[in-house]
Amino acid sequence: SNKCETFPLAARLNIVCVGLSPDGSLAILIDEDGAALLVSLIGKCVIHRFYFHKPVHSVSFSPDGKKFVITKDNVALMYHAPGKKREFNAFVLDKTYYGPYDETTCIDWTDDSKCFAVGSKDTSTWVFGAERWANLIYYSLGGHKDIIVACFFEENSLDLYTVSQDAALCVWQCDTELDGLKPMPPKDAARKKDAEEDDEEFLEEPKGEEIHGKANPNEQETREKVKYSRVAKYFFNKEGDFNNLTAAAYHKKTHLLVTGFASGVFHLHELPDFNLIHSLSISDQRIASISINCTGDWIAFGCSGLGQLLVWEWQSESYVLKQQGHFNSMVSLAYSPDGQYIVTGGEDGKVKVWNTSSSFCFVTFTEHTSGVTAVTFTSNGYVIVSASLDGTVRAFDLHRYRNFRTFTSPRPSQFSCLAVDSSGEIVSAGSQDSFEIFIWSMQSGRLLDVISGHEGPISSLCFNPMNCVLASASWDKTVKLWDMLDSWRTKETLILNSDVLVVAFRPDGKELAVATLNGQITFWDHENAVQTGSIEGRHDLQMGRKELDKITAKQAAKGKSFTTLCYSADGQSILAGGLSKFVCIYNIKEQILMKKFEISCNFSLDAMEEYLDRRKMTEFGSMALIDEGGGGEDGVAIPLPGVKRGDMSYRHFKPEIRVTCLQFSPTGRSWGATTTEGLLIYSLDSGLLFDPFDLDIDVTPSNIRKTLHQKEYTTAIIMAFKLNEKKLIQEVMEAVPSNEVDVVCSSLPDLYVEKVLEFLASAFEISCHLEFYLTWAHKLLMLHGQKLKTRSVKLLPVIQFLQRSIQRHFEDVSKLCEWNIYNIKYALAISQQRGMKRPAEETSVDEDDLDSDSDYLM
Repeated sequence: SNKCETFPLAARLNIVCVGLSPDGSLAILIDEDGAALLVSLIGKCVIHRFYFHKPVHSVSFSPDGKKFVITKDNVALMYHAPGKKREFNAFVLDKTYYGPYDETTCIDWTDDSKCFAVGSKDTSTWVFGAERWANLIYYSLGGHKDIIVACFFEENSLDLYTVSQDAALCVWQCDTELDGLKPMPPKDAARKKDAEEDDEEFLEEPKGEEIHGKANPNEQETREKVKYSRVAKYFFNKEGDFNNLTAAAYHKKTHLLVTGFASGVFHLHELPDFNLIHSLSISDQRIASISINCTGDWIAFGCSGLGQLLVWEWQSESYVLKQQGHFNSMVSLAYSPDGQYIVTGGEDGKVKVWNTSSSFCFVTFTEHTSGVTAVTFTSNGYVIVSASLDGTVRAFDLHRYRNFRTFTSPRPSQFSCLAVDSSGEIVSAGSQDSFEIFIWSMQSGRLLDVISGHEGPISSLCFNPMNCVLASASWDKTVKLWDMLDSWRTKETLILNSDVLVVAFRPDGKELAVATLNGQITFWDHENAVQTGSIEGRHDLQMGRKELDKITAKQAAKGKSFTTLCYSADGQSILAGGLSKFVCIYNIKEQILMKKFEISCNFSLDAMEEYLDRRKMTEFGSMALIDEGGGGEDGVAIPLPGVKRGDMSYRHFKPEIRVTCLQFSPTGRSWGATTTEGLLIYSLDSGLLFDPFDLDIDVTPSNIRKTLHQKEYTTAIIMAFKLNEKKLIQEVMEAVPSNEVDVVCSSLPDLYVEKVLEFLASAFEISCHLEFYLTWAHKLLMLHGQKLKTRSVKLLPVIQFLQRSIQRHFEDVSKLCEWNIYNIKYALAISQQRGMKRPAEETSVDEDDLDSDSDYLM
């Protein structure tokens, strides 16, 4: 369905493993520290939290959904999975399985949930019974020379495949079927249970049953027990041109084995004959995880190094989905004028365009050779302009997806900021090193002028939306205003008492906001060069303490400031963010803090903690100075003196939390932030909220329905908007006959015209009554267009919200119409080819009729 959704919940650290219940209603998310969240995928909320005290390597639900197993250290723990009824404790430990000498790595269950297999770093694989079977309590399998990456049971069988890191596959055959597993004699079981209950009296909490496996059991223990024999051993890389094997997945119904390697190559094999179907390179980084969908058609690959997600259809050898974020941090973002798209620029030199409704990136431009510092849309919404440290400003076309203009300066300069005027004709960029502003023509690509006057690096540029005035901010403690139509002369210079970091115009162009290095936001009437207000924001930032900081977070915050500003669509509020995990929204008129948004609670990032953890301080200094990442899978591993493996320059580091750019959507419904965590979108909550408007005592749902029954439609609509309940408004609007819409629209008061337009914009998002609501929008705009134009600045967010909704439907319907026309033409061509004789008037297709829906939407 081409949608991506982010859950409104987060773990305290990066999530390392996920277990999904067979019915798809529950998921267990476990972070780096072993803290688990039990999440309802239906309600999208956390049901239970649990702490395993040690890092967990894998988690897997049994196919019947009654149990789940987690592996940590060298043990496997089996828990009762939470059921449909409410329970006091969602995680109840059932059994603890010991056996491997080293850390456990993977789990797989048999189809009937009777047994599971666990792989280990000590090159052994263990098969355990989920119940105590008389002929199978545990079984140890060797045969490999490296870490076990994955183990898989064959469908409805105890036969097993094991895959190791040195790219070897062992096929194990069992002499017993699943039906041949015998339950324990009841006498022994009862005796064992009594012994357990006696033990539990002396324990603080009930411990699960413990099963201790032996790697070399004696003959007496193995008599009349299940036996495994290795029937084959295969090696993947006979040529030796690939690195080690890093991930594997097996689809039991189609017998398809998918293996991923550290070089970004994957193989498809058919088991048990080990026939290679195909191999392909999909990345230049290691493949970290693989998953196959239930039918076996699609294979998903995750590459953690680059943040790639790929879904591959192996039969047609084509991509279903290919997504990748910015490799380094994002630096800048901009909304398109209708709010449908977001463009982001990153330090990796890429410019990416995202769809706000589906959350997918649909085009990436890679022409820049250094970090992108600023991106923006032109007013028509089809051209993206980006500035970079490589000394170029580039313009990209969203129709043909190409770089059609490249603007450069006479001497190579690193561009730190960018602005395009409201007509889209003048492009300006500020330089870090020469303190100059360069002006180009979008039409011709020529350099029109170089403006000098600042005595420090240019930190921010912004055009007035209403006229051709450019504001430039610099580290020389000034903001200069330049009139583009008057020979590029300085119109005004605003003197501030600290270095200026960012400048922003209000959407109506009548006010200017400036953020400086001392943490202040000042507001200016730029026409008269008068300061109208200021906000002291240093204490609101609440900077966290870095691991190696010598001073407290409170003291560190005194030197912090806002690095990005953005006005809301109506110009009444301002968003501010900087080197902190908080984004502040201020009311400009009252100059007070309205709300603080905490953008992350992820302690895997630096500068998150407010206080220093004394447990991390040793006699040698902070634990953060000790590079613990050196022994990981990607890092340095030195097993013996003289033996070197891995990248010796690898260092473990924690990125620092920061907000690099903020932008409000032109529709006023949402705002976006580029942060260390990625691109975050916050939108207005559309849940049930009683927010009446101009309410009278007579306005009740029963009175509204009575008025509606009397066919007084205009009065009913006004009453419904006074009560302001969405369901009731929808009921009243849809009760108006389509032939009465014209009359009702003409009799609506001006105040309610805006409210109806806003309702229509949101109704288009969810309703199927497309033509009916289009009729409403058409009549309202035709009848009240002139009056609405006089208040265009105030109404702009609502109109853009409406435009975005209609545009989305137009694209969907026009695609459908084109597809139908093509199909009908194809069917007619086939029928004519077969010699089927039909009257000429039947075979002619009137394309105008077919396209009438899409014309109406236009």
